[in-house]
Order: sequence, then C-alpha cells, then structure tokens
Amino acid sequence: MDKSLEKSLAKWLKNQQSSCGIFLKLSVLCGVLNGIAIVGQAYFIAQILQGVIIDNLVPGALSNEFYALIGLLLIRALLAQVRERLSFEAGKRLREDIRQAVLNKLVALGPVFIKGKPAGAWATLVFEQVEDLHDFYAKYLPQMMLAGFIPLLILACVFPLNWAAGIILLATAPLIPMFMILVGMGAADANRKNMQALSRLSGHFMDRLKGLQTLKLFNRGAAELVNIEQASEDFRARTMSVLRLAFLSSAVLEFFAAVSIAVLAVYFGFSYLGHLDFGHYGVQVSLFTGMFVLILAPEFYQPLRDLGTHYHAKAQAIGAAEALVELLDYQVSTVAIDSIPQNNTFSADSIGIQAIGVEVFSLDGQRLVGPVSFTLPAGEHWAIVGPSGAGKTSLLNALLGFLPYQGSLLINGHELSHLNVAQWRQHLAWLGQDPQLFHGTVRENVALANPQLNDEQIMALLEQANISEFVLQHPLGLDLIISDQSAGVSVGQAQRFALARALAQPAKLFLLDEPTASLDAQSEQSVMATLQRAMQSTTGLTVTHKLDDLHTMNCVLVMDKGRVVQQGHVNDLQQVDGLLSQMRNQQQNQQQEVC
Repeated sequence: MDKSLEKSLAKWLKNQQSSCGIFLKLSVLCGVLNGIAIVGQAYFIAQILQGVIIDNLVPGALSNEFYALIGLLLIRALLAQVRERLSFEAGKRLREDIRQAVLNKLVALGPVFIKGKPAGAWATLVFEQVEDLHDFYAKYLPQMMLAGFIPLLILACVFPLNWAAGIILLATAPLIPMFMILVGMGAADANRKNMQALSRLSGHFMDRLKGLQTLKLFNRGAAELVNIEQASEDFRARTMSVLRLAFLSSAVLEFFAAVSIAVLAVYFGFSYLGHLDFGHYGVQVSLFTGMFVLILAPEFYQPLRDLGTHYHAKAQAIGAAEALVELLDYQVSTVAIDSIPQNNTFSADSIGIQAIGVEVFSLDGQRLVGPVSFTLPAGEHWAIVGPSGAGKTSLLNALLGFLPYQGSLLINGHELSHLNVAQWRQHLAWLGQDPQLFHGTVRENVALANPQLNDEQIMALLEQANISEFVLQHPLGLDLIISDQSAGVSVGQAQRFALARALAQPAKLFLLDEPTASLDAQSEQSVMATLQRAMQSTTGLTVTHKLDDLHTMNCVLVMDKGRVVQQGHVNDLQQVDGLLSQMRNQQQNQQQEVC
C-alpha cells in the first residue's frame, strides 16, 4: 500500500475515535491504574521476600504487606474486567456510528449506485469490514497510550534504585516496537489484499447463489464450482499469508522481550556474586532491589508486547478503512439531489414537470441522457418509449434523485435540485423494473410507506393489485414471510406486492418503469386498470415497451440514444414515418412469427 494512503487512513481512523465517547478514556484510565497497581504489587512482593529471606522476619510481622498484596491482586482483577467492558463498549459505539454512516451514504447515493456492486460485496462492507474496526478502538488505541505510560512509570521507579538496570530497560525497549513496525508494515498490506479477496469472494458467491436455478438450467453448475473453488483458494492463500505475518510478529516480540529480561537477570546475578560492582548509588545491591526490578521487568515489556499483539488490529482496520473511506468520501461529480439544502419544503396538490436542456449523468460522470426538453402538465399521463439503452430509466432515476443532472428540471416551477429530497419523494409512487421486497411479512412489505394501515386496508390494496386471492389462500395470510431477494414468491407476485405498496401512499406523481413486464396478459390488464384508476387525479410518467397501451396516454415521448426524437399523441406519431412506427411494425412482425 502507498505510504501516503496508509497514513491518511490511519489519520482517518484516529479521527473517528470521538464516536467512542468517554468509554475509550475510561478504558485507558483503568489501564493506568492497573499499571500503578503492578508497581505496588512488585513492591510488596519484594518487601516480603526481603523480610523473610534476608531480615529473618516471621510471617506475622509482614501481615500488612500480605493484606496489601491480596488487595492489589483483587483490584487488578477488577480493573481488568472493567477495562474489558469499557473497551468493548467503545468499539461497539464506534461500529454503530460507522455502520450508520455507511447506510446513510448508501441511501443518499441510491439504488443505481448500489447495483454497481454485487450484493455480497456490500454485505462484506457493512458487516465484516465495519466489524474489523472494533479491535483497533477496543484494544490497539488504548494499548498504544498505555505502552507509553507504563514503561515510563516503571523506569521512574527503577532508576532511583539502580541506574544500570534502568539503562538496560531503556536500551532494549526500542527493539520491540522497531521490529513490530517492520513486521506490521507487511501485515497491513497483506490484510488489505485479504479484504479485497473476501469482498470478491462474497460478491461472487452471492451472485451465483441468486442465479442458482439459471446455472442448473444451462448445466453450468460444474463450471461455477470450479470458479468458486479458485476464488476460495485465493482467499485461503491470502488469509494464511496474514496469519504467517501475525505469528512472526508475536515470535519476534517474545524473543526480544525474553533476551532483555535475561540480560537484566544476568546483571543482578553477577552483582550478587560480586563480579559486577556498578549501577548502585554507593549502597550494595539488596535482594529487595533485585527482586523489585526483576518482577517489574516482564511488566515493563508487557505493554509493548501487547501493543505488538494488537498491532494486527491496526493492519486489519487500515485494510477495512480503505473501502469505507472510499465510499464515505464518494462525491458525485455533477449536481445531484442528495446535496440539496434540507430547509426547503415542498407541497402541492398536483405536480407538473418542465425539463429545459436536461442532461442526466451516471455517478462517474458519463452522460446518459440529453439534452432533452419537454413539459408534462399536471394531471396528464405520459409514456416514454424507445429501444433498450435509450435513456428512459435514467430519466426516471433523475426525477427520483438517484442520478445527477445538469440543466433545468422544474417541479411546479421549482428547481428539483433545490427541493428537500425526503419531502419530494413523499409525493412519488415508484414502481421499478425489479421490485424490491424486504425480509418480513406481506403486511410489513405493503405497509412499508404507511405503517398506519390496518389489515382491511392492506387487503383492499392487495385486491387492487390482483394478488389478494394468493394471500387469502395461504394459511398464514398477511403473516406470510417473504425472504430476502423476494424468495418464496414469483417475479410476477413480487411485482404485484410492490404495486400494492406503491398504491398505499397518497402520491401526486406516479413514476412507473415497465410495471407489467413480469405479468401474464390477464394480470397485465387487471394491473393496468388498477393503475389507471389510481392515477385519475394525479400525474403519471410510464416507461413501457408495450405499444398497445399507448392509446390511454395523453402524450408519448419517443427516445433514442439519450434524446427525445418524437413527441406527441400516439395517433399522430403513427401516421408519420418515425421511430415509433418502426418499433410498432417490428413488434407486430414478432407477434405474427410467434403465432
């Protein structure tokens, strides 16, 4: 990974720690108090050994020291438990804030952006990669602060007793973080690649799972098994690479800590034997001094070793932060509704639309539609027709606020980019090509936009959508569970449930994108009749490929290659040689061939 990118990601991670609240500081405070208790514990142990071995005191004379030692052990156990709970709470709050920010960003960018990646990739981002931030805030950041405080505290206690022991500790301490950083740099890069592999594997597997029936139908199951095996093997290899670096890091830290403690033990051993006579301040090295320093020596290196152990949490967090920052910092290059001021209000009894030189762009800045100009009066029903890729759905997405646009797109004389997006969408009923039902009951899906609906009102909406018979015949009725990705119902049934949901809100503008694409002829007629009744006093804009239904429309926009090439009533357009006539003739020829 580029070093500047790694530094910027590390800085972003530290800037998010405010989400942890006071829990992160309290966790560090518990660690500091634990460090002080460690020094006190070493002091009383050394005092007891000095009294029993050297001063020949009876155990009863050291009862206060024993009680103090027991008390410190209990305090340390309590502090460790409290610190663990506080650290977890800090990480939990951070994850909640980041996950909410990610979901808010995805809502702002809309379904067009979300469909740009497989569902599995988004699941990995929202769940796995956000979870991977936890240890950075719960363990690494508090330990990084303690790794600076506790060694300094121990040095402040050791130097007044023996300067040689203090110098040994001071000289060997940098070895641990130095090698920790060297090994950790490789671990961060390996972990980032591992995250990318996991995202690809999740997306690959989810897409194949959703299309399992199609794969079986075309006998592609064996080939896809090979592809999944290759993707899994790539992820396994990358995971093992990360684990090798993690184990190497732990081994290096343990080795240098053990060597440093051994050097300190050799120094005191030779001092007691009389072979070394330096380090003290004119007073012979006592058993208390040697034991006190040697007991503290492992504790001196322990915060550094713990920091090394948790260093993989930093590498893991940086790997996860790359995709999170990329999403959270994503900016649409042209004017989009998600950047509108939130203090503007919009209300209307009817809605008219005027487009003047409107150009619609993809989220990466590619022009999809335009320039186009038209005026849709309030209360009229228009259709948009044209070949695939003409820009029909993109124009609807601009009106919904899912795609950015340039030019002037006026809603009752107000520029769309100046309206409050939430209030604007309250006036819309949208039925797309691929209706999305959510995991829950039929009741919850239909009443999604209007939770105040009772069962009678929901059944009336289902009857209008020509799906009530299916619900009544099912034993669970409105409590029928619809699984993720509309599992458990057919595409046509999902379309009609989505239609019932669209009819549930008092919309002033209907935006319909192939509303009967997945229905049979009888259901299509029923649904179109329902839509005509629902749109009697509203404005409607319908994208369709079925040219036989155009006679009910006030006007037809014919689009090709992102532009409006014809506009007018269907009877007038059929009398001239143009794209609509060509499409109608082609459609009639296809119907005759089928017959």
